[in-house]
Amino acid sequence: MTELVGTCIGCEKEIYCLDGFLNGVVTEKKKIYCFDCYDQTANKEKNPQS
Repeated sequence: MTELVGTCIGCEKEIYCLDGFLNGVVTEKKKIYCFDCYDQTANKEKNPQS
């Protein structure tokens, strides 16, 4: 089963729930990211000088 959940706020890629598994990340602030954008955001928070 595939269900559209929303779009990534970084790149606007569609995020789906695939058989009960989200193919993205929802933050504590209820923002949805694809895995690639979430990794970039997490790296910026760890290394703000980049």
